[in-house]
Amino acid sequence: MRHSGKPRWWLIAAAVVALVVSSAGLATADTRTTPGCGKAPTLRNGKLTIQSGGKNRQFILSIPDNYDNNRQYRLIFGFHWYGGTAEQVAGGGSDGDVYAHYGLRRLANNSTIFVAPQGLNNGWANSGGEDVRFVDDMISRISGDLCVDTTQVFALGFSYGAGMSVALACARPTVFRAIVSIAGGEISGCAGGTTPVAFMGIHGISDNIGGGRALRDRWVRNNGCTPQNPPEPARGSNTHITTYYSGCKTGYPVVWAPFDGGHQQGPVDGCAGCESGARSWVKTEVWKFFTGESPPTPTTFRLRGEASGRCLDVNGASTANGTVMITWDCHSNANQQFTQNGQTLQVTGKCLEAPANAGSGTQARIWDCNGGANQNWNVTNGTITNVQTGLCLTSSGNNNGAAVTVSACQGGTNQRWAKA
Repeated sequence: MRHSGKPRWWLIAAAVVALVVSSAGLATADTRTTPGCGKAPTLRNGKLTIQSGGKNRQFILSIPDNYDNNRQYRLIFGFHWYGGTAEQVAGGGSDGDVYAHYGLRRLANNSTIFVAPQGLNNGWANSGGEDVRFVDDMISRISGDLCVDTTQVFALGFSYGAGMSVALACARPTVFRAIVSIAGGEISGCAGGTTPVAFMGIHGISDNIGGGRALRDRWVRNNGCTPQNPPEPARGSNTHITTYYSGCKTGYPVVWAPFDGGHQQGPVDGCAGCESGARSWVKTEVWKFFTGESPPTPTTFRLRGEASGRCLDVNGASTANGTVMITWDCHSNANQQFTQNGQTLQVTGKCLEAPANAGSGTQARIWDCNGGANQNWNVTNGTITNVQTGLCLTSSGNNNGAAVTVSACQGGTNQRWAKA
């Protein structure tokens, strides 16, 4: 399936030879400018159509908000699953913006150009190598208009999208620095497949784990890693285990991250069968693998009411969607431990929210994180104001079990909270 017509960009990438080692073990290289560097871009965010192999092909482009045409940007392709769409990858599907581009866009913080291609018939059959050719054509179009770091081009996908990422690792090993396969296999073919490429496999132990191991072992051999039988989580453990192989060629790590689950792209540790890109560990593991950067660990804190001296508490320590908030004597249990990520306040793996269209006096609650404005809060000078409603987080009393609501802001001590 190798496409013989290689664009000029391919030759630039293939010429990169001076390697150094990053903190993740990926080899980086002397960067080479693309034609788009220093040029006023004509491409814009959104869906674009190009000709590839005589067909109209589409992809969704996401350019950093503060794009600088003199800065070389990392380029990440995210391929959808069978029956999925580019819109679901670019928009995060039911998880919303927090999971856009498999959750990597937020972690990138405007450091990366993202591409979500659309497969023919919502799949990646790659007949005659046409989908690899499509990727060649997208790279030519993007690098001709935008400033791309040719040593930092990556691909990932789930299921069929993982298969397409594997096809690129096989056919374009000098273009793609690393790929991540989430529940994937060689379903889009593997033309070539003997050249080192940094590889990460994420696979459920109840989802044809043998196929996932075989895929992993291809790059264990290619990358010269020391063979081993890495640990895998037990059934019922509801967790994952990440292993970085030893002995790999400099800059070509292999990482294996099996989890206790099935055919999933967003497994959640500690939650049997749960599927949530917003809450999953996958995006942070992938980001660390691609970049060597661990996302900052959020600081954990309690929220103590000024009037009551008691803390904001998830009633009954439940993790169920819709569980309401109360005040209770402050303690160190998880149902009082909050983290702030942007404008979200997270507790027990959920987000604090005001129900949609909540009126004054409606009780605050927890729900799966989805990026909605009703889950965003402005924390200013002790007051916590819901972005969607404009109402303030309010304790209805000073006793244990007092309801915590969103109510009209009036500046009272029952609407003032301190991190503790």
